[in-house]
Amino acid sequence: MGTPQFAVQPLQALVEARHDVAGVVTRPDKPSGRGRSVSAPPIKRIADLLGLTLYQPKRVRDAEFIETLRQINPEAIIVAAYGQILPREILSLPVHGCINIHASLLPLYRGAAPINWAIIRGEVQSGNTIMQMDEGMDTGSILMQESVPIEPGDTAGTLSQKLSALGARLITAALPLITAGKIAPLSQDDSKATVAPLLKKTDGLIDWSSSALEIHNRVRGLTPWPGAYTFLDGNVIKILEAEALPGNGEPGLISLKEKDVLDAGAGEGTVRILRIQPAGKKPMAAADFLRGHKTLAGKRFQNTR
Repeated sequence: MGTPQFAVQPLQALVEARHDVAGVVTRPDKPSGRGRSVSAPPIKRIADLLGLTLYQPKRVRDAEFIETLRQINPEAIIVAAYGQILPREILSLPVHGCINIHASLLPLYRGAAPINWAIIRGEVQSGNTIMQMDEGMDTGSILMQESVPIEPGDTAGTLSQKLSALGARLITAALPLITAGKIAPLSQDDSKATVAPLLKKTDGLIDWSSSALEIHNRVRGLTPWPGAYTFLDGNVIKILEAEALPGNGEPGLISLKEKDVLDAGAGEGTVRILRIQPAGKKPMAAADFLRGHKTLAGKRFQNTR
């Protein structure tokens, strides 16, 4: 069970390891992009290429779909960013249970967006946890865990790729041990738990009273989606890449002290904007943006229109 690109490498690894993948469950196709054309989830595309049986229930808890799973009678269900809460009837169905590939070092960052929030909150380490699912939100026992560093230049996109590859390696190592009863489940320490809630587009709004480092981390953590943004002259401006520098300046106040360099003040330090996307335009380097906007000095990025 999986939906986004993060789930693709684990599925491929299970097939390459010659596990009998009886079926792949993913979310229904949905409109995406400016044209709102219907797009298939990445896991559907790879399942089709691999010739695997595919299921796309609208609601995973529908009685008809649960009956379909009973007919399949899986020994284990592997879950990787599927996107729906599994009911008790499914959790208890396989003899080896439902096993989740979660992109954090649990109990840290339980929830739907662990990769994004780890970067937004300035973590320098992330990782994957192979866990036995229960009815809680990522509260099940830990079966296997491995960490990776979050590099200064990592975005949610690049870290997701790293953790997808790590998840593929871990699940293929863990599954034979799980089925052989050779892994002792480790209960999570709930007192150390943190949460990583589902992202909203409004999470991308930059608060210029935050420190330059916090703004830099928010930009990284929300790339490629939903993207960090601000307002200039009443128009939306996406900040695609930035860095945090020392310095003083009023929050949001634009400074053009160097040629082709776009700086803005923050609550602490200075944000140097490297790539930007004005409303209705393609992404561009800050220097290219400045060539079309000669009178920016003294203007201010705003939190509202």
